[in-house]
Amino acid sequence: MKVLLVAVNAKYIHSNLAIYSLKEYAKTYEKNIHLAEYTINHRAEDILKGIYKAQADIVAFSCYIWNIELITEVVIELKKVMPRVKIWFGGPEVSYNAKECLETIDELDGITIGEGEQTFLELMECFIDNKRDISTVNGIAYKSGNDIILTEERKPLSLDLVPFPYDDMERFRNKIIYYESSRGCPFSCSYCLSSIDKRVRLRSTELVKKELKVFLDYEVAQVKFVDRTFNCNKNHALEIWKYIKEHDNGLTNFHFEISADILDEEEIEFLNSLRPGQIQLEIGVQSTNPQTIEAIHRKMDLKKLGDNVNKIREGGNIHVHLDLIAGLPYEDYKTFINSFNDVYSLKPDQLQLGFLKVLKGSYMEEDSTNHGIVYQDRAPYEVLKTDLLGYDEILKLKGLCDMVEVYYNSGQFNYSMEFLNHYYKTPGDLYLSVSKYYEVNELDLIGHSRIRRYEILLDFFKENVLIKNKDLLDVFEEILTLDMFLREKMKNRPEFTHEAVEYHKMREVLDKYNISRRDGHVEKFNYDVIGASLNGNIVKKEILMVFDYSMRDPLNKGAKLIEVKED
Repeated sequence: MKVLLVAVNAKYIHSNLAIYSLKEYAKTYEKNIHLAEYTINHRAEDILKGIYKAQADIVAFSCYIWNIELITEVVIELKKVMPRVKIWFGGPEVSYNAKECLETIDELDGITIGEGEQTFLELMECFIDNKRDISTVNGIAYKSGNDIILTEERKPLSLDLVPFPYDDMERFRNKIIYYESSRGCPFSCSYCLSSIDKRVRLRSTELVKKELKVFLDYEVAQVKFVDRTFNCNKNHALEIWKYIKEHDNGLTNFHFEISADILDEEEIEFLNSLRPGQIQLEIGVQSTNPQTIEAIHRKMDLKKLGDNVNKIREGGNIHVHLDLIAGLPYEDYKTFINSFNDVYSLKPDQLQLGFLKVLKGSYMEEDSTNHGIVYQDRAPYEVLKTDLLGYDEILKLKGLCDMVEVYYNSGQFNYSMEFLNHYYKTPGDLYLSVSKYYEVNELDLIGHSRIRRYEILLDFFKENVLIKNKDLLDVFEEILTLDMFLREKMKNRPEFTHEAVEYHKMREVLDKYNISRRDGHVEKFNYDVIGASLNGNIVKKEILMVFDYSMRDPLNKGAKLIEVKED
């Protein structure tokens, strides 16, 4: 019997921890178990083709909010061309409404509910060896004639019993590695499925360190911990962070999702001692409106969170990613913009603006009617409006989100946006104004090259800022030039750039600083462009600036800047 485990990832660079863990746990049947990975960018017919050619007897899909619609489309057609195949689902998207899924999708035969390792092994014993009857397998729902059977809930495993799934690292070359050192979450955030399981289970740190050594020895680019709140146990977190520091290979980056307000001085001091770029921290703020925070059952000290983020940022060595969610209870348009401005002031490296997803099985699903939350019927179940936030305002916030992605999170316009902020009351006003400019000029309907984004920002500046500040054109063009060359050495200079440094002068300057022509660039500025961006003061000052692309900042990937000092 052949069993095919199928993952449909969000991106090619991602890997699916679930299917590898299932196969490794059921290693007794490894000859029967095969894996297939696709992405949501694949066409349904191409996924169907691949699965059909595998000719498996059982096809099991790993289901999440981002892939369930595509997977459902595939299995409907799969059953037409392989009527005898058994189709099973598993994963968070189907664990909390298993009966409904089985009733809705005729082609579906069964669902594993919740944690799947032991359940999958027992199903293999049932299907391959006939060692047990399917009714004795806990943690599943399945069809039996016209009935749907739900078996007893599966008790959680000790995490130390879950085997390490990465036995062939070559298979994951150029992929992000996903790893877990804990399951469950001590918090009760109403929008999150992790809050359902408050029993935090830790993998022993000795086992974790042994497994992290594999990634470090292989020089993996990034390891992403999927622990919901990595630092909920201080000793566990610190021991792993210390191991990472002591065994740093100078290349591997580790990503952790943490709760910043529970960090203490010892942890912050240690984090600030790590190699620049060695770790990145994702911190869910979600809202700075106290009434909203209380309504979503989120225990958080906002002041301490802000103070701790500032202390981490002062270290200058950690990429900080902050999250906000629009559409939460008691959050209207004005309070969300206030939340945005509060979080923006913390100067994170990434500011992710998400929109509430009313997940099946979450408390928010039950509570949504109390706040007039209307959301999509199909995945991703995203909010459309609430009792305090209309759909027109949701659309405005989506425009804000798009502009933050382009002009903030890309890291390609840092000085330009800092400069523009001086001419707007708040950062929210600036990004909403840029979004409106895109919409009015129908620029939001088409794709743009990176250089075109600079040109659009210049056009926006001319129409919205220059009209009141007519002497700023030259300095803003130079600031755009600074941002542009920080990212890469341009072969062709856009029209907004000023006169290029003569070749012999550039060669002389690069030789002075021992920078190769391939790795360096020299640009002349007539203003103190950095000062103008940071403090808004326009000072004429002729400066030669060297861009060293061989010494990029590990956090923002910008070239190293050197101001040329005349001998």
